[in-house]
Amino acid sequence: MYFDRIKKILFLIGIPITIIILLIVMSDRSNNEDETQIIDKNEPKDPDDPLSDKATSNEALIDDQQMVVDVKGEVNKPGVYEMEEEDRVINAIEIAGGFTEEADQTQVNLAQRIQDEMVISVVKEGDTEAQTLSVNEKDKLHLNQATLEEIEALNGIGPTKAEAIVQYREENGLFKSVEDLLNVSGIGEKTLEAFQEDIQVP
Repeated sequence: MYFDRIKKILFLIGIPITIIILLIVMSDRSNNEDETQIIDKNEPKDPDDPLSDKATSNEALIDDQQMVVDVKGEVNKPGVYEMEEEDRVINAIEIAGGFTEEADQTQVNLAQRIQDEMVISVVKEGDTEAQTLSVNEKDKLHLNQATLEEIEALNGIGPTKAEAIVQYREENGLFKSVEDLLNVSGIGEKTLEAFQEDIQVP
């Protein structure tokens, strides 16, 4: 009788102790899982990860599409400015603080697309100097901004080659030099010679 009572007491004491031990074990396991997740999240990116390379490539492409222009003459804030690929001369004038009161606005083609290394020189009223110049001749076709129809109109370029040029530009980014066109399917040296004097790259 006495021993039965002791067994019963020990049994009753053992139940809460067992529950406490189980709770401690489960809590430790949960903490370990949380630490593992934190370590994984803060783990440095693998340089060989293709997704990481793709992000770097996209950043480089964005940088390549920045246009740097020199705005001078009759503007309120002359200087060198970074522009976006789709910007036009009017956007550059606005960034440069707009025209001065003496500016001859009729001499500026505000709708002209921005080109890298472009010089936008706003003259005073009465002056007749050129106002918007790029590094190469103004009347050349800017290949990096040209439409499919404009490219197709080049000497020796038909619809197929024009589409190949546009596709190459979309897949590989902006052309850096005229010689890059030789990487386009269907464009050889003879074909390039026929129209290279009519285009501007970049």
